Amino acid sequence: LMTTPASALVLMSQRIAKDLTPFQIVLLWTSLEDEKGILFHSQAYSRASEVGEVDLEHASSLGGDCVGVHPMGLLWSLKLEKILTKLLKRDVMNNPLQVQLKLYDSDVMVTHTTITTPKVSLTLERWYVAPGVTRIQVKESCLRGALLLHPGGRFPVVIDLFGGIGGLIEIRASLLASQGFAVLALAYCDYEDLPFQLEKGDLAYFEEDANFLLRHPKINLTFSVNWTLHGYSLKQVTAAALINGPNFILDIPQVYHGHINQLWPFSPHSLSISTLGLVELQHIFEDTRAEASETFFLPIEKAQGHFLFIVGEEDMNVNSKVYAGQATEQLRRHGKNDWTLLSYPGVGHLIEPPYSPPCCAWRISNLHLFMHWGGEVIPHVAAQERSWKEIQKFLRKHLIPVVTSCL
Repeated sequence: LMTTPASALVLMSQRIAKDLTPFQIVLLWTSLEDEKGILFHSQAYSRASEVGEVDLEHASSLGGDCVGVHPMGLLWSLKLEKILTKLLKRDVMNNPLQVQLKLYDSDVMVTHTTITTPKVSLTLERWYVAPGVTRIQVKESCLRGALLLHPGGRFPVVIDLFGGIGGLIEIRASLLASQGFAVLALAYCDYEDLPFQLEKGDLAYFEEDANFLLRHPKINLTFSVNWTLHGYSLKQVTAAALINGPNFILDIPQVYHGHINQLWPFSPHSLSISTLGLVELQHIFEDTRAEASETFFLPIEKAQGHFLFIVGEEDMNVNSKVYAGQATEQLRRHGKNDWTLLSYPGVGHLIEPPYSPPCCAWRISNLHLFMHWGGEVIPHVAAQERSWKEIQKFLRKHLIPVVTSCL
């Protein structure tokens, strides 16, 4: 008998089975199809307790795709049949992940699960949004995105930018909205009528999103937050969390009311290719450090708010550890101490919400390259869970100082 909740947030841990034979070993098989029809699957062997239960909160996996006590191991260990693809949910409001969970006797070979009848099976719905959260499509002037609101009164606002992937990604925004924040997931390329690829970034776009939020009746006007150092005027930022990002402009020139912020020069000779043929950009700015003056650094010391730097020390795309060190030293030189640095050994570039299957490599379509993001599975999974708690704690501390967080 399966006892795990049939419908819940993806953050909810799972309890699996009871009414088994005491000390019986079983195979737990999990699978799902993403929105493109790509199949992901994982498996783990577990031993029932003396009362015939497998409780993943306490039971240790004996083998398979995860080993040890991992309550959410069957979710984060999902691997794909098509290589160099990641699990990415686009529609967070209408379609949950449909997770197939099956339990077999331990003598079933993994390759035979498709033709063997399981002892018991069920379909789990795993949502990225809690009941009651509403989504407002944002299409005002040139602004494009989605505003996700928790039911109830007025909320502090988070502006969520999801790196250079393009499109509108709402998984982090919807999960934060489920925890009581108002979150604007912002698109800036490859979405609706926005350009497929930016040739320059106009920072006035980020001022427009701030003005939009200031006009909204359910937004706490006192606070704002940004997920990047590349946003609108830093003086408007109460708290900013930067996940594996640089303290300078590295991809396209940025313009702000006629002033052009130039790119940090890079050396293409420092680009490297891994043994698997994956592109690594980690050191392309190292050789040009001497010729780049401090004017290339973003003026984060002008910010009135607080910073949270989150670093994966095995990020093969950006030398995040070095750049976070530069940023904190820049703040320190100007007498600023309102920052926190979280640095995780063995962790790669894509630090996502908890229990997301780690992605160490992925194709960037607009560059036609297969990028190496880096990271080891177990440290990366642990960092995603810890950093998510720290992000919420950071936001609540600086945006709702009178509220005690219950994570």
